[in-house]
Amino acid sequence: MDFPREARLVRRGDFDAVYRAGKRRSSSHFTVFFRANQLPVSRFGFSIKKALGGAVVRNRMRRRMREIVRCHRMEIPAGWDIVIHPKSVVARAEFVALKADLLRLMKSA
Repeated sequence: MDFPREARLVRRGDFDAVYRAGKRRSSSHFTVFFRANQLPVSRFGFSIKKALGGAVVRNRMRRRMREIVRCHRMEIPAGWDIVIHPKSVVARAEFVALKADLLRLMKSA
C-alpha cells in the first residue's frame, strides 16, 4: 500500500484552512489538527518545527509518521484533512508507542 498524492496535504492554503477552521487533539507525542473536507478520502500533512532538531532528525520523524499513516490509512475515518505536529519526544520514542498514540488520536476525529 502506498501513500498517493491525493492523500497528502501539500498546499499552504490547505494547511492554513485546517489550522483556522479545524479541531485540535493532543497526546504525549503529537498534536493533531482535523477539519472535514467533503472528499471520499482523508488527506494528511506533517509539520515539524526546526526547533525539534536538525534535518536528519526531522526527516526521520516525518518518515516514521508517514509510515504509520501509509500502513493504517484504511482504519482512519475518511473525509478529513489532518495535520500532524510531533513533539520533541517523538525523536526518541518507540515506533510501536508512536503508532498506537497517533492512531488513537486520529480515530477520535
